[in-house]
Amino acid sequence: MMNWRERIMVDPEICHGQACIKGTRIPVSVIMDNLAEASTTQRS
Repeated sequence: MMNWRERIMVDPEICHGQACIKGTRIPVSVIMDNLAEASTTQRS
């Protein structure tokens, strides 16, 4: 099982403290929104 703490970080200096994919400036919220959109598209 993957430990999410190894992949996600929160740093007030990066992305205004939003949870991001470690080593990037990609907010977790963007990933979640994309997954939700893909799920909705597949159901149509």
